[in-house]
Amino acid sequence: MTISRLFIANRGEISVRIIRAAKELGITTIQAYSEGDAEMLSVKLADEAICVGPAKSKDSYLNVVRLMQAIKDSGADAVHPGYGFLSESPEFAHAIESAGITFVGPTAATIERMGDKVEARKAAEAAGVPVVPGSKGRIETVDDAAQIASDIGYPVMIKAAAGGGGRGIRVADNEGELRSLAPQAQAEAEAAFGDGGLYLERAVRSPRHIEVQILGDGTNAVHCFERECSLQRRRQKVWEEAGAVCLDEETRQTLCKSAVALAKAVNYRGAGTLEYLYDEATNEFFFIEMNTRIQVEHPISEMITGVDLVQEMIRVCGGEKLSMTQDEIVRNGHAIEVRINAEDPFMQFMPWPGKVGAMRIPEGEGIRFDHFLYEGYQIPPFYDSLLGKVIVHAPTRPEAISKLRAALQEIELAGLKTTIPLHLALADDPSVQEGAFHTQWLEPWLEAGNLTKTQQTGGAS
Repeated sequence: MTISRLFIANRGEISVRIIRAAKELGITTIQAYSEGDAEMLSVKLADEAICVGPAKSKDSYLNVVRLMQAIKDSGADAVHPGYGFLSESPEFAHAIESAGITFVGPTAATIERMGDKVEARKAAEAAGVPVVPGSKGRIETVDDAAQIASDIGYPVMIKAAAGGGGRGIRVADNEGELRSLAPQAQAEAEAAFGDGGLYLERAVRSPRHIEVQILGDGTNAVHCFERECSLQRRRQKVWEEAGAVCLDEETRQTLCKSAVALAKAVNYRGAGTLEYLYDEATNEFFFIEMNTRIQVEHPISEMITGVDLVQEMIRVCGGEKLSMTQDEIVRNGHAIEVRINAEDPFMQFMPWPGKVGAMRIPEGEGIRFDHFLYEGYQIPPFYDSLLGKVIVHAPTRPEAISKLRAALQEIELAGLKTTIPLHLALADDPSVQEGAFHTQWLEPWLEAGNLTKTQQTGGAS
């Protein structure tokens, strides 16, 4: 292992996760923190900590100049970016590489290539991975978009060429809607990413969202099977599972092999995820994008395979070869992860950054709670509302749902409003229990008052 001092350029639960993985490898950990995060759990757990600026993310966790100065001052020989913030920034990765420091992730060139949806699509097609019919490159004018849409057929999805997180996406059912929506998507993409470039693809109605976890060492690559992330609100994942029960074994194998082929084709290093839309009606899957980082939902892949993804990405980015071959990665049982956010689900998911009072954590075989909380901790109002993730593992999906319900009922986080009632209601819903949902299922379910009905009947208090 060439890495001895690891700088963590992130915050919250992923920082705690990285610290624990690194310490098991005998690596000294250095936690970056903003002025608003001085009391954060990872600051207390890390061997060292260094302030990188004011509470606002743009002045601290997103400030490349400040971060690079802190990294150099700390004497770190490697940087782990976590997820979000600068984890998929080619500029940040390049600055680290240029300083002769190891970036725990793919090269800046790979991040840049796979972070641009148009370039990622080209790479997928070259590797023989199926993609949704769409534009061959970036679209700069609405007239061009209209011509392409008439060729691939409506409905079409208008997407920002750069960025992610659901920003800049519109769906048009006809040319009139396209001409109205494309300028809106351009403006939103320009504001969010500084890049108004668009591309078009055929809209797959009511798809399942399937993703494949891969690991690469720059030459070889393996997969840790697939996850399903179809339960989404405002294009943000809410509930995730491994594996995807909607897939038959032949489709699963084809899907996972396609992900490995693409990872090898781009000489991928570290942990990454390839995201697909799956059309259950036709049994077709289409590559949509690659996340060149560890993801929030990585623990469910760890639970079904026993692979520590964070440790493995530290090892391969430190110069080691993959420590396992594909035939050594075996899928076992079913895992579910739900995101616990500091939001009030009965008040339109309004953020609720309170102070943690009495706290009880679920424990037991096959139960994991990744978080950054402790009693008396004041949750800062400046960042994402994610508090942690409850992860469960059991031999079958029904047993996993049952275990999830028990774990959620065991949690106590006094002083906070959280999304636990939402997850309890979902665990009790017949459609969720049957696995009969898709990416557009959750929002109409919420709009129909199902969560409120559950509260009234006392099912998810």
